[in-house]
Parts: sequence; C-alpha cells; structure tokens
Amino acid sequence: MAVLNELKPGLDEKLYERALIIKLQSRGRLVEQQRQYPVYYKTHFIGNLVPDLIVDGKVIADPKVVTGFNETHVAQMIGYLTISGLEVAILLSFKNAKLDWKRIVNEKRKAQILPEHAQ
Repeated sequence: MAVLNELKPGLDEKLYERALIIKLQSRGRLVEQQRQYPVYYKTHFIGNLVPDLIVDGKVIADPKVVTGFNETHVAQMIGYLTISGLEVAILLSFKNAKLDWKRIVNEKRKAQILPEHAQ
C-alpha cells in the first residue's frame, strides 16, 4: 500500500516494480529481480522463465496495472510456480486507489513439502 499511496494508481508496471524493490529492501527483505529459470520440453531447453520479483527466495511478486485479475493471470502464476519450484505467488494490481491483490498457491508443491501427518 505504501508504494501505491505515494505513486498513485495507473503508472507503468515497471515503475511499481522498481518502487516495490526499494520498499521491500528497506524492510529487510531480499528481492531478486528478473531471476531466470530454465524451461525444458522433454529434454530440450526451450528458453527461460523470468518472473518479475522473487521475495526472500520464496514468493513470486508480480505487479500489474489491471482492472481485475483473470484466469490468464492466475494460470501464468501457476506456471511460474511449477517451473520455479516455489509455493506462493502474489499478484498486485496498481490500477486503482485501493491495492488489489491475489495470492496463488502451488497446491502440488505444498503437498510435496508437508509432512505426511500434516496433509
């Protein structure tokens, strides 16, 4: 919210991304920008997946300037989580005066890391 309150809604996504990095780092968070994950089809390297931000090596943060999140946004984050091996992503929309966000959990990854008795 601090970033949105200061910059106001409707700017370019990259501006919010850069401001988020500054804000998160000022709060002691480790932020990686544009980290690359190799993508393979069968055994063939086909390119790199590049999420906007990885926070504390655990969470993908994806700033957007959209009216609302749709199934394409969610599907993209599920793909990012699957390829990165991370469990949680958060979509952040800076379109309106009120910050809109959506948390996406990679349920398959979550099931893999929970002890059997906790499932």
